[in-house]
Amino acid sequence: MGVCHDCVMTVDGTPLRTCMTPVRDGMMVEVELDAQLPDATTARLRHVVLEPDVLVVGAGPGGLAAAAAAAEAGADVLLVDERAKPGGQYFKQPSDAFDVDEQAVDPQYRRGRELVARVERAGATVLMGVQVWAATGPHELHALGNGCAYALHPRRLVIATGAYERGVPLPGWTLPGFMTTGAAQTLMRAYQVLPGRRVLVSGNGPLNIQVAAELVRAGATVVALCETARPASPRRAGAVAAMAASAPDLMRDGIGYARTLRSARVPMLFGHSVVRAVGQGRVERATVARLDSSGRPVPGSDRDFDVDAVCAGFGFLPSNELARTIGVEHAYDTALGQLVAVRGPDGRTGIDDVWVVGDSGGTGGARLAQAVGLLAGSSVARSLGLRATEPHDAERDRTRNERFQRALWRLYAGPRLVDQLAGPDTLVCRCESVPLRAVDEAFSDGIATIGALKRVTRAGMGRCQGRYCAGVLAELAARRSAGPIDEDAWFAPSLPFKPLPVGVVADALEPGR
Repeated sequence: MGVCHDCVMTVDGTPLRTCMTPVRDGMMVEVELDAQLPDATTARLRHVVLEPDVLVVGAGPGGLAAAAAAAEAGADVLLVDERAKPGGQYFKQPSDAFDVDEQAVDPQYRRGRELVARVERAGATVLMGVQVWAATGPHELHALGNGCAYALHPRRLVIATGAYERGVPLPGWTLPGFMTTGAAQTLMRAYQVLPGRRVLVSGNGPLNIQVAAELVRAGATVVALCETARPASPRRAGAVAAMAASAPDLMRDGIGYARTLRSARVPMLFGHSVVRAVGQGRVERATVARLDSSGRPVPGSDRDFDVDAVCAGFGFLPSNELARTIGVEHAYDTALGQLVAVRGPDGRTGIDDVWVVGDSGGTGGARLAQAVGLLAGSSVARSLGLRATEPHDAERDRTRNERFQRALWRLYAGPRLVDQLAGPDTLVCRCESVPLRAVDEAFSDGIATIGALKRVTRAGMGRCQGRYCAGVLAELAARRSAGPIDEDAWFAPSLPFKPLPVGVVADALEPGR
């Protein structure tokens, strides 16, 4: 999904992230374990300076909505995203390699297409395959893509960089075939590829039941769906009622997913999780177990399943590097286990001319992101002196979807997994192969912060730049010190936001060197 950089291979002689690179006939793809991203020495970058009224970074639901609202009000809007297709993770659009039957696509596809079309009709400029890699402030950003080095100087900045799935270390989680639930959905929705034929789905939250149902409908055998939350009980009736009142169509969707799984006789194991995966060279067997209230496996409750894929989704973390770099204040949300941007109902932050919308400021789902995006786009337009329609419907949607999200997570309340499933030799930092034992030893030797831990163990120094281990390490450090988790407890954001060779950076910053 573009975050871990585990998939870097040499494509036609150029190292690339293969999960972000559409395949084409005649392409030569070679495994090169030490491959780096492309160097500028093979092809000079064309330097482009753009000065839009509004720069929107991220073309997911929130970014698309913000771009549409601002452009409809008359603003000169530039929307950029590193992916090949707009829509983000929720509105995943099929690859251009497929002929799509417009009558057959589901409502989620259609809503995404309608939003993309709205942006295009409004006249916003959309640049896909363009990655923002640095910022010195809200009015000076740098991006790369399509053979160009972009210097971006917007009057207003909307950050809609989305979120990525939260990793939970457990034995076997680095085996091929063990992937996030969202990655499995991307394979199916964007590329029409099953992640496996016998699949275990495990984690916490509604995405897992949706993906499990989509797997069944696509022809896979789902051996079990494990949900860490306990079964619904009368005590949670209020949450169910609030969800039904706030978004009855989403409730109907959820009931439909459960009906699909029951019809396929998929075991739905509440209060359970995958605890181990094993195999020779790839996942071949997975073990699930019941969890106690602290999230630890209950002895004697193990069950084994023969599988060729495990899809694990334990929640999300915001992609907040850009926002944090330019100084947007963040606070730790204990319930979500993540840093969230301090912002108003319309996404406006304490930094002049900066708005944060969608999951990049704190995960709340696509509908909430879209509502706040519309509010942000109108707010941005008014700040430019333009006349923007008051988005009363968007304000009602924001309130309704916030209510839905609060009820949803009451229903899905369960133990937040950190290291409960990991053994001493389980890798916590995948990139640098740092096991839990090394982390524990460093803390026992007096290391107090994860910044110091990085220097001692190299945890967080790899290609994912700490995205998959920072949350785990921050919670472990706080547990040791009995101190609070705040923004300073996480790794400081660093440039570039995604790994780039020095040659590319030098060419981008020094034209004609």
